[in-house]
Amino acid sequence: MSEPTPLTGDSTIAVWIEHPIGAPIIAQLLTALGRDDSVLAQIQNLPLNTLVAMSQGQLSQDVVDDLVRQANGGVLPERETSVPPIGSSRFAGKTIIVTGAGSGIGRATAERILAEGGRVVAVDIATDRLDSLVDASPAEAVIAVAGDITDDADIARIVEAAGDKLDGLANVAGIMDGMLPLHETDDQVWDRVLAINVTGAFKLTRAVLPSMLAEGRGTVVNVASEASLRGNAAGTAYTASKHAVVGMTKSAAFFYGSSGIRVNAVAPGPTATGIAGEFRSEFAEARISRFFPLLPPVTTAETLAASITWLLSDDSTNVNGQVLASDGGWSVQ
Repeated sequence: MSEPTPLTGDSTIAVWIEHPIGAPIIAQLLTALGRDDSVLAQIQNLPLNTLVAMSQGQLSQDVVDDLVRQANGGVLPERETSVPPIGSSRFAGKTIIVTGAGSGIGRATAERILAEGGRVVAVDIATDRLDSLVDASPAEAVIAVAGDITDDADIARIVEAAGDKLDGLANVAGIMDGMLPLHETDDQVWDRVLAINVTGAFKLTRAVLPSMLAEGRGTVVNVASEASLRGNAAGTAYTASKHAVVGMTKSAAFFYGSSGIRVNAVAPGPTATGIAGEFRSEFAEARISRFFPLLPPVTTAETLAASITWLLSDDSTNVNGQVLASDGGWSVQ
């Protein structure tokens, strides 16, 4: 009888729970986090390491590393690369702006572009996260710009950092709304969610279009959401903001397609990121939670990065004005 495959932080939860040593470790972990095994169906496809970001501070990388050591007789195996082998250089010689590049989908998108030979203007509000990306990347491949995409001065700095020749823009940065229904959404929540999710993407896209028009080419990918396709995936402000992103995407695709500029959107389903998705409304939780059994398993940020970079690349040269539902099939229900 063959020995079980060694467990690592990059092994999926499904692999852990099917392993004679890993199963009780995962059970202990769920107990420590105050969860039961009902969540396993949703997270089974995720590598163990992704739970660090999803836990929003409940679980540290050190704790996960200790679990891996526990499963391997005190030894911590080397981590696998987070970016899969590509086998092509789709972004060689290209410069792409990526917002929200410090973590989650934005970070995975930036890493994928870098792995395929591209240069990334990495934008995030958190300087330490950008520093981490720079330190982990080839020399001079990342230009880090710490700034607020709703601020005109910061927008100008981002465009200046990109230089005269800009090939693409990935508008990834975004925030949630606490799943608040309309009657519980105050002005502050509404204004902040719309400002970051819509106005920030609008301002930055508007700022890069002159360069793309001058070159006669360029690609823009906006991150929408499953909430841009339905009404029961988030709160009112977030849902409205992502519907607006889709409208902006389609309008820009129409106006600039004849100028060689393609504008598309990706609509993620459940994805393992550090963005807060907790309920701040009992009313909303009672309404939305009844649909939870229909949710597909949570996927990784790297999976979404694959969809985003496909749309950014010349592989999708005949695709314009589309919303790619990268959601595990949720949108067909």
